Amino acid sequence: MQAEIITIGDEILIGQIVDTNSAFLGKEFNKIGISIYQITSVQDEKSHILKALKEAEENADIIIVTGGLGPTKDDITKHTICEYFDDVLVEDQDVLENVERIFSKYKSPLLTVNKHQALVPSKCKVLMNHNGTAPGMWLEKNGKVFVSLPGVPFEMKALITEQVIPNLRAQFKFPYIMHKTILTYGLGESALAERIEAWEDNLPHYIKLAYLPSLGRVRLRLSAKAEDKVLVEEEVQRQVNLLLPQIEDVFVGYEEDRSIEALIGQRLIAMGKTLAVAESCTGGFISQSFTANAGSSAFFKGGLVPYATASKVKLLGIPEALIEEHSVVSKAVAEAMAQNIRSMFESDYAISTTGNAGPAKGDSDAEVGTVHIAIATKDYVISEEFNFGKHRENVIGRATNKAFSMLQKEILKK
Repeated sequence: MQAEIITIGDEILIGQIVDTNSAFLGKEFNKIGISIYQITSVQDEKSHILKALKEAEENADIIIVTGGLGPTKDDITKHTICEYFDDVLVEDQDVLENVERIFSKYKSPLLTVNKHQALVPSKCKVLMNHNGTAPGMWLEKNGKVFVSLPGVPFEMKALITEQVIPNLRAQFKFPYIMHKTILTYGLGESALAERIEAWEDNLPHYIKLAYLPSLGRVRLRLSAKAEDKVLVEEEVQRQVNLLLPQIEDVFVGYEEDRSIEALIGQRLIAMGKTLAVAESCTGGFISQSFTANAGSSAFFKGGLVPYATASKVKLLGIPEALIEEHSVVSKAVAEAMAQNIRSMFESDYAISTTGNAGPAKGDSDAEVGTVHIAIATKDYVISEEFNFGKHRENVIGRATNKAFSMLQKEILKK
């Protein structure tokens, strides 16, 4: 079974906002066995919307429309859907009461234009939006399901999880889908593909492999779809067991709807261990990546961004003599940073980074792209030197990812 997503709004097309709704829909539908055939973004313009609806009906079984349901004149989705279904708008009393409740709660004046949110196509099944004034609308035509939802992400997500997916499950039978994502670091996509070519060629027809490269790491995603859940789970695990010996030198773990930093955090919490970070060239990206995950305070004690050489000396206590002897971008300084930040925050693990992200060399003569990363525990400290090229954003991103990889390996030793 296939679905098509239509997002409506000029703000998406001009880059004013990022379309996160489609990413969410793709992930949630995939979980229940619905494949996304196509994602289309169109202007708030009637002829464009009508054309998109017609093409989507030809392509897919389920059409999800997001956006264009506000109370202002530029929000024309409801009127256009009425035209497409040869329908008229009628006032829904339950929706009107919901709108009144919301405006009363926030003590805001209820204008006539706001009451128009209660107008819905007469042929639709209303999906009550308890988080906003625009309801979801479920319509069917020629055996196809059309669902129109508000574009506000948290409103759309609640309607999908609480009403749309349960209704789809009740109406259709879906296959079982399973994903297994393997994290690798240190080998490029092409080299990795060549190494595992024979294994990939022998995958069963119902298991697909995708390569997902990003700044020094490659995720290998196995996706399986079949009616038999037990068959899928057993075969995916068998294929993983065949694959791992071929990539054990670059394998750093698994990712199942979570990033490597989220997995690291989960493992640290389970172990009762903590982490601190001292970042120079990565400028806080490592810390931000950890703290973006809820519950990170259970393992992340804190960090510093001693970007300037003077800050490393004054705040982190790195001896000036050490910097003068080895350079601020060096193994010795990286290791001292990791050891000192661990002691400062009394953490079990520590990460440090120091390097030249470019475009200029800064306080060191080390080549642009040179980065030293260190991991410290109470018993030892390790470090590695890398050159991540000359593109500043790539250097920062690859250094961040490599730091995760190094920490992951040290944690897995335990």
